[in-house]
Amino acid sequence: MPAFTLAALLMIASGSIHAIVNAIVKGGRDKAAGRAVTDGTSAILLLPFTLFVPLPHGAWIWLAASAVVHCFYLYALIRAYRIADLSAAYPVLRGTAPLFTALVTLGFLRESATISQIAGIVLIGAAMFVMIAGRHIGRAALGWSLATGVCIAAYTVVDAIGVRAAPNPVSYIVWLFVLMGAVVVLMFGILSRGAMFIAARAQWRPGVMAGALSILTYGMALTAFSLGPTAPLAALRETGMVTALIISILFLKERATAGRIAGVFGILAGAALILAG
Repeated sequence: MPAFTLAALLMIASGSIHAIVNAIVKGGRDKAAGRAVTDGTSAILLLPFTLFVPLPHGAWIWLAASAVVHCFYLYALIRAYRIADLSAAYPVLRGTAPLFTALVTLGFLRESATISQIAGIVLIGAAMFVMIAGRHIGRAALGWSLATGVCIAAYTVVDAIGVRAAPNPVSYIVWLFVLMGAVVVLMFGILSRGAMFIAARAQWRPGVMAGALSILTYGMALTAFSLGPTAPLAALRETGMVTALIISILFLKERATAGRIAGVFGILAGAALILAG
């Protein structure tokens, strides 16, 4: 199987699992506690593997940068989810990410992409904004969602570089989750003045599930980045919005409007362009 095809399949699967993780976090009563349990669980599960994988020499600076950016990302994400519906915030924060990622990797880092792939990236981004047409999203929620999208683009670029700089992808994945889990739990613990730990007791089960799934979804994404170009693969991950829509209809009882259905077809068409490119 060609490397890009494998990377593309990994990204598409990663996107669907990512939507499930976000639905779990959004459904929790205390969003910060839910996210802290999620990342803390990921760190605990992978901590023993630090004894068996090589130290990520050559990638420490990227790991540190990624951990910091993830803190800003999760803070903005939680603020957005506290004041907006999943179906309103998720398309904005995920739709902006591949566009910003493409701008950085294609415009500044000079990575290559075909005309078909660029068209697919733009189509996916546009389709995800179509999905929020007719839905109310306040100015504050829009601002936090856009900030989240910028952070997603930033850590995507950082991790795409870092995973290629490490001795092997597994080394980077293991150390990233361990470091990220530690700083995220510390951050939310400080911001909540310890209240987060009390709230976590009531919702640790879904958090543990989300933590295990987080390893799977971002592990797939980082493995894909080690195999192919950043911008097209980052856009393919946003096909997970189709899964998010299914979840919102079946479990959150939200309505499937014409705009949202059109957005799904737009995302799938954009993915087809990237795969064809």
